[in-house]
Amino acid sequence: MKPTRSRLSKPMAPAVRDYTASVHYDRRLAPHDIAGSMAWARALHNGGALSDKEAELVLMGLTTIRDEIERGTFQWKADLEDVHMNIEARLVELAGDAGRKLHTGRSRNDQVAVDMRLYVKEACDQTVVRVRTLQRALLDQAEAHRDAILPGYTHMQRAQPVLLAHHLLAYVEMLERDASRFRDARARADVLPLGSGALAGTPYAVDRRALAHALGFGNVSRNSMDAVSDRDFVVEYEAAASLAMTHISRLAEELVLWSGEEFGFVELDDAYATGSSLMPQKKNPDVAELARGKTGRVYGHLMAMLAVLKGLPLTYNRDLQEDKEGLFDTVDTLNATLDVFAGMVGTMRLNTARMRATAEQGYLLATDIADYLVRKGVPFREAHRVVGELVQHAVAARKGLRELTLEEYRRFSPKFAEDVRAISVESSVRARNVEGGTSPERVARALAEARKMVEAKDA
Repeated sequence: MKPTRSRLSKPMAPAVRDYTASVHYDRRLAPHDIAGSMAWARALHNGGALSDKEAELVLMGLTTIRDEIERGTFQWKADLEDVHMNIEARLVELAGDAGRKLHTGRSRNDQVAVDMRLYVKEACDQTVVRVRTLQRALLDQAEAHRDAILPGYTHMQRAQPVLLAHHLLAYVEMLERDASRFRDARARADVLPLGSGALAGTPYAVDRRALAHALGFGNVSRNSMDAVSDRDFVVEYEAAASLAMTHISRLAEELVLWSGEEFGFVELDDAYATGSSLMPQKKNPDVAELARGKTGRVYGHLMAMLAVLKGLPLTYNRDLQEDKEGLFDTVDTLNATLDVFAGMVGTMRLNTARMRATAEQGYLLATDIADYLVRKGVPFREAHRVVGELVQHAVAARKGLRELTLEEYRRFSPKFAEDVRAISVESSVRARNVEGGTSPERVARALAEARKMVEAKDA
């Protein structure tokens, strides 16, 4: 069987055949294509378009094809253009004329749309599972180091002390939003387009509600023209993937920094690092660096898909063939990145002593000292000015704030008393005892809530 050319008087030019062929990448849709074809055969049988014997032959043939594909013995043929024609040609070999009847009332337009929706639904489920695994790895590290303190940063400058667990939970929160977006994307992919035909619907007595139930769809498309041309669900997966890669890339950047000697907060396991081809002393965070680089690749697929859709008139246009390679690569890239990051985060060693020592250096307690003055009745803006001048003095004297004498403190405000010297990184984090804050009490609750969230059965 060759691709349909009934209206055309010349065979397809070899260059055109190669240019339009998609079987080398869309064959991964085969399980979904076979599932859709089986459901369609049963719908045609129920509607009287296939006899009992014809339906039996078609279903047996499709089962054989599915088994051949799973075993790796199916013969894919580039001249048959795509996954759909390859399966149909083999079906005709196995089922004869009954195989030729399977396409009754169905277009490749609604056929590929159902395949893609089934694929995206499955991809969303697989990605959420991987997001959860990375969240668990972060939670394990946070729970194992729940009392560790490190500097929090703004503008890449040391800002205030925070609990390491609080810092890691920030990524758990980012990933939770990602999981939510993939669930939302799945919900909008969960609409059956099959039965829409090329664009106007099918003239055969097909129960689309029963068809949706058979294929596991929760809804049926309301407009056949929209159904065959809609690829919003592809954009939504790619958009959710882009944000997920953004969050992974932010974590990657911190691991690159933290694993360097200048920070020394983290040592990555040797299994997740590489060496240098020249410098024998090097241990490079290549996994994290690659994730940063691959983030741009995922962004590119999203932009490409938006560009494909932006100028398309209704309904189906061949431009939509470009929906697949970028999506497939996005799914592969994101899932592989989530897998490797879960392993890397789960095995990294955290130097909490170095973190604490860094938090105690410099002037991270300046805000706490300003708050101390506020509690003594000094307006905050005045307290801010006083502590700013105090810090200038400490810098000039090459002292930390805790190294200053009470006499030095009192040069800047008579409100200072001996208890100011009790301010520490521990008191600083304890003071942030508000919902969402970094106090040990709040972080302990947050850890428990996060663990419950990621381990929920419907997560």
